[in-house]
Amino acid sequence: MKSDRFSINWNDILKGIYMSVILPVLAIVQNSITNGELTFNWKLIGLTAAGGFVGYLLKNFFTDNVKDAEKTLDIAAKKQQP
Repeated sequence: MKSDRFSINWNDILKGIYMSVILPVLAIVQNSITNGELTFNWKLIGLTAAGGFVGYLLKNFFTDNVKDAEKTLDIAAKKQQP
């Protein structure tokens, strides 16, 4: 059984871009509009997006694949049965 622990695939990268780039940018723009002006602080947007992206990838890199864990638990449970 191949484990996906300590690996990152393209799906992780695409989800990382979505979660860490698009959503924080929208939050910063919404905050700007709420304050009554539409200005873009590109440095803040870039730092927020980069930090979120790296954090998301690190989380996925160090997290076991849930399906692999479930399979392992199922195999262990079957071995426990008489």
